[in-house]
Amino acid sequence: MRSFDVSALYEPPFVSRRHVATDRVAAESLEWARGQGLVGAGPSTSRLHRAGAAELAGRACPQAPVTRLRLLTDLFSWLFVMDDVCDDDGLGSAPATLAPTVAALLDVLDRHGWPTDAGAWPGRGGSAGASTSQGGSAGTSTRQSGSAGASTGRGGSVGDGVPPGDRDTPAGALGVALADLCRRVVDQRRPTLLLRLVSQLREYLLALLWEATNRERRRVPGLAEYRQMRRHTGGVRPSLTLTDLAYGHPPAPARRVDPALLALDDLAVDLVCWCNDLFSYRKERDAAADPHNLVTVLAVQHGRDEAAAFQLAAGWFNDGLAGYLVREAALVAHAGPAVTPYLAARRAWLRATYDWSMRVDRYAGPSGGTQPPHRFEG
Repeated sequence: MRSFDVSALYEPPFVSRRHVATDRVAAESLEWARGQGLVGAGPSTSRLHRAGAAELAGRACPQAPVTRLRLLTDLFSWLFVMDDVCDDDGLGSAPATLAPTVAALLDVLDRHGWPTDAGAWPGRGGSAGASTSQGGSAGTSTRQSGSAGASTGRGGSVGDGVPPGDRDTPAGALGVALADLCRRVVDQRRPTLLLRLVSQLREYLLALLWEATNRERRRVPGLAEYRQMRRHTGGVRPSLTLTDLAYGHPPAPARRVDPALLALDDLAVDLVCWCNDLFSYRKERDAAADPHNLVTVLAVQHGRDEAAAFQLAAGWFNDGLAGYLVREAALVAHAGPAVTPYLAARRAWLRATYDWSMRVDRYAGPSGGTQPPHRFEG
């Protein structure tokens, strides 16, 4: 299926780059995930390693300070684990199963990661993952088995390596790790960015309940509904917020509410999510009949077979990429150099998503091999 993906999509016409510290950050972030209790020895660690969190972050932020690259990579690791326990391990099979975990994670976000009292987050040795350029990584606690810490509804908690007080909350290690991420963003002393990140993560969690409802009812959403909700379930918006932090020049509040910038941001999020849908389609279709993929939604909406729907979805991506370039040029003419870092981050993200999808095994189907990609001309 991967060769089908590549042959159907235009390659984003942006420079492909990779941070020099990507491999080191990958090792540090995996150790952070172990220390937080997100993964343990065995399959859960292997699954997270295959996801290539640092590969995506290193391509999205090829020149970022290493500490901020680590922060983005750790967010990716958390999002990948959360998605996997929902999509593959049964946590997201029904809203009633997922709701206790979501509620506990919302509580973490409401507190910006800080404890409700002095003893709520015991003995983690400070903010994990606050790596320095010397290559150290915090989070020294290790686990023997399990992953993520949230109850999957299939026989109990899987957060065996989390301190007992944390493990007993519905969110388990997911809550511990999310609190650590929030506190590290607090340390950046960017209150506006912190509030935006918390809001976007809240929207992501609530959108997971929408997905769980659809799975329980075996419901395929309509196209307009899917396009809107996919912008939240993909976790791209909070990821872009930390990318803006890594680039060091997030747009000023007045600029951020510019309708032209908002429209371009929505389109960038759409393109990342649609690219992800195309690369992940075979894996998701083979694993379970999950309705949350652009190919599936288009097939139902337009009465197309699988191959025709896939080509239609690829056309959405290709046309959206052409539209992105037009909108970007118009924004530059309107706003000038003030938006240069913002646009650089979005360009890097579009290219990084494509390159990451080509290289990692997270969405690899049973057959390998690739065909030369289409070159975008327009």
